[in-house]
Amino acid sequence: MKAIVYRKNGPPEVLSLEEIERPAPGAQEVLIKVHAAAVNPLDCHLLKGGPLLMRLLMGRGKLKRPGVDVAGMVEAVGAGVTEFKPGDAVFGTCRGAFAEYAIAPEASLALKPQAVSFEEAAAAPIAALTALQGLRDKGKLQAGQHVLINGASGGVGTFAVQLAHIFGARVTGVCSARNAAFVRALGAERTIDYANEDFAQGATTYDVIFDLAGNHSFSACKRVLTPRGMHVGGGILDGPKSMTVMFGGLLLTLLQSQFSRQKFTTFVAKAKREDLTLIGELLASGQLKAMIEKRYRLEEVADAMRYQATWHVRGKLVISLAAQEGT
Repeated sequence: MKAIVYRKNGPPEVLSLEEIERPAPGAQEVLIKVHAAAVNPLDCHLLKGGPLLMRLLMGRGKLKRPGVDVAGMVEAVGAGVTEFKPGDAVFGTCRGAFAEYAIAPEASLALKPQAVSFEEAAAAPIAALTALQGLRDKGKLQAGQHVLINGASGGVGTFAVQLAHIFGARVTGVCSARNAAFVRALGAERTIDYANEDFAQGATTYDVIFDLAGNHSFSACKRVLTPRGMHVGGGILDGPKSMTVMFGGLLLTLLQSQFSRQKFTTFVAKAKREDLTLIGELLASGQLKAMIEKRYRLEEVADAMRYQATWHVRGKLVISLAAQEGT
């Protein structure tokens, strides 16, 4: 099968399209014939490699396959799989999504609604799960509350604006001036142009700040949080900062939060089938839309990763492998 691989960390130029052996699913795993995949900031950070310890743990010189978000058809299942069978259309998270075939744990997949295209489904998992779990589970966002979404036009941000609106919250989105109308169309009642205004210096206070840009400290955000407001850091992997710097700052922030009524939390989204199913239902109903800025072919993954690393993507970047979309 054809797959995007790399053997050493570095820029997107280290990626290559090669013919490799098709993987076989383990007992609780599913083999997926990939119709579409999507690019995430996580892919860029893993490609760069992060701290030396992380590179050593992942194996230096070993063949690595990038890509986490996937949508496609079940090709084969392991002996212990009970939820899926060959021929099912599924979406979720996997290992090595930028390939003709990929392996996924059964628990990280859900059935793809017929009304949702493979590209739309592939664009959703990591970004929509992060938005859903960040707002609902970590931010405890309620109807009528005021939420600020910093990084509202990105992959997670576009889902977060829509979900917050669905939850009945008042939404302020921080984005560039060129994306303001785009973000308001998704459900934000107000936008802030980050080039001309620092939301942390404004007069408006927020019950929840969902920070997807990672460019404001908890200390800076406290003055615009309500007395028991929550700052949810969903953007620790966004931006060009090194992972060492990001995690060092995160530990300090978590410590500061312990001595304040206003709280900071961060998290890593989990691929839960019930949450993926909910996202699929919202996509199928039209309440939620996957905002896809660009589509690439498998051989263009390096170009997609290069663009993702500019940190100015509007919505999601999708890798399309299916000959016919939407089936």
